[in-house]
Order: sequence, then structure tokens, then C-alpha cells
Amino acid sequence: MKLGIVGLPNVGKSTLFNSMTLGKAEAANYPFCTIDPNVGIVTVPDERLDKLTEMYHSAKTTPAVIEFVDIAGLVKGASKGEGLGNKFLSHIREVDAIVHVVRCFEDTNVVHVDGSVNPLRDIETINLELVFSDLEILERRISKVAKLAKSDKALRHELEILEKLQAGLEAGQCARAIEMDTPEDAAFVASLDLLTAKPVLYAANVAEEDLADDGASNEFVQQVRKFAKSEGSEVFVLCAKIEEEISDLDEADKKEFLADLGVSSSGLDRLIAASYKLLGLISYLTAGPTESRAWTITQGTKAPQAAGKIHSDFERGFIRAEVVAYDDLMRSGSYNAAKEAGLVRSEGKEYVMKDGDVVLFRFNV
Repeated sequence: MKLGIVGLPNVGKSTLFNSMTLGKAEAANYPFCTIDPNVGIVTVPDERLDKLTEMYHSAKTTPAVIEFVDIAGLVKGASKGEGLGNKFLSHIREVDAIVHVVRCFEDTNVVHVDGSVNPLRDIETINLELVFSDLEILERRISKVAKLAKSDKALRHELEILEKLQAGLEAGQCARAIEMDTPEDAAFVASLDLLTAKPVLYAANVAEEDLADDGASNEFVQQVRKFAKSEGSEVFVLCAKIEEEISDLDEADKKEFLADLGVSSSGLDRLIAASYKLLGLISYLTAGPTESRAWTITQGTKAPQAAGKIHSDFERGFIRAEVVAYDDLMRSGSYNAAKEAGLVRSEGKEYVMKDGDVVLFRFNV
């Protein structure tokens, strides 16, 4: 999974990236200090893996990972080349989802590129630049398809979808908020790779005192939540400054620090949970003496395709999947005990994987 972290200059974007990935992005109090995208890999925390490693005496533990891309700050006019312009837009096309950091705190020591704190204006600024970029793509596509659609019925339908998208974007909507009539139409829109069609997580960056109640008393956060709900996006609250302070603590000290603040989980943990929910992702697990490992798949994935995540031969020669639910395995105390209790199931090609399935794939090539 690849997430692009975006936001106006000085909203806490690079501070957040640094704290989450222990990266080297420069965080300074002026615009455009992050010129090239910085990339960092973070592991997805999963206590189940630790338990499996202990049970199987695994030599290696391999968690799922998320790739974060810290993308340079954006300003009004970027689609026309202002600020870092289209460099920003090209980098954002490569990500699966956008983490849009929005400033929801007042601080006279941290300048705002527009002179005041207004999260809805900031969101609109970035969304409009993405809309303008998408409109350019659509206009070129419409021009090409319109000529061919006169003699091709299928292309006439494609043209209708493109014009519907164009009308919505011109009205200031994002592509993800424009409803399509059929799943096939939605799949076609997805194939266009529009920036405003990408799923978005809004990261409401608050002051330390607003963290304990999850931003409930912060009017800026409430504005962001209301806006996100209107377009089906997710919101999570964090304090980038706190994330930076806890980034180099060990797990025990980190939990103690957060507990003192009245917070049960870090911003990174909440971001990972929100991104999995937004993208409809789950994890299945494999375990053995050599390695215990988490594999990220989309909800609804069938067993052969899940096996293909490990190796294409597993999918091609799939015979069956021997599956036990993680909780059943832990209660049984061992794989053999779970098998004797009838908790290990033999599943075929139509089996839909579930989160926490511990699997052994049988295949023959």
C-alpha cells in the first residue's frame, strides 16, 4: 500500500512524515522545504504475528508494510505551474490513497501560507488544483472520444460518462463524490486514474490539548469531519508535534507517554487502521519455523488470488487452502490441537479469505 501525504505548506505534513517513518525530510517554517518526495516504509503493527512467532518458534517475523510518500507542499495555482506545480501532481498519481494533512490549530509562531487558519479553505485549495488537473485530462479524452463515438455505440456511452464527470468537476466536485449508475461505469472511472477519484484520509492536525477528546471540542476538526462525511472520506485526529516527540521512544515508554495524555493509540496506529478501513484491506497470516508473516489483501479476495500474493505459482497450481481462524488457533494452543478439534478447514477455490485467517496453501505446478 502506498499513501501520499499532502497538504499546504506548514500544516505539519513533513513533521508527521518524519515522525512516522523516522525519515530525513526537512521540516522548516517556510514553504517548499520538501521539494522531492521523500519515501519511507513503516511496518503495520500486528500483535497476532508476535504470538504466532512465539508459537511456531519462527526464525523470522515479517509484518505488512505501508509506503509513505511525503509530497511537496501545494499552493493555489499549482495546476498552472505555481509553487512546485505539476511536479506535485505527477507524484500524487502514483499513490493508492491520499493522506491530506489539515491544520486545525492556532499558533502565531507557525506562519500559514494564506495568513490564517481555515481548514475548509485549505481543503478547497488543494481539491481545486486536483480538479483542474483532472479537467485537463478529461478534455483531451473527450475530444478524442467524441470523434470516434459517432460510429461506435460503446464509445457513445463512454462519452456520456466522461461528460458527466466533466460537469461534476466543473461544479467543484471531486470525481470520488460523483455517483455512477453501474459498477461497470465506476470501474471505467477508476481506470482513468483521476487524482480526485483517489480515496482520501483527512489528518486533522491539532494542538496537544485537543488530543484527549479526539478533537471533539475543536471547531476546526468538526468542520473537517462534516466535509469528509459529505464525500465519503475518513478523518483521524493527531498531533504531529506529539508524534514527533514519541517517534524515538520504545513501545513501553510510548504507551506510558500516550496514557499520560489520555490517548490509547498513536497517530500512526490510527492512520493505519483508517487506511485499511478506507481501502477495504485485511490481513491473512502464514506461520512456520522459518517465518511468520502478514499478507495484505482486499476484502473479498478468494483463496487462489490470496495465494498468488505469496507467489504466482501458488495461484496457478492452487489445490486447496488449510485454514484456521487465529483466535481458534490461540485457544487451541497449537496447530495440531486445532486440527484434532476440527478447527482446521480445507477450503477450495471459491473460499473468500477473512481477516486473521492462518493459512497453509497446497499447490502443485
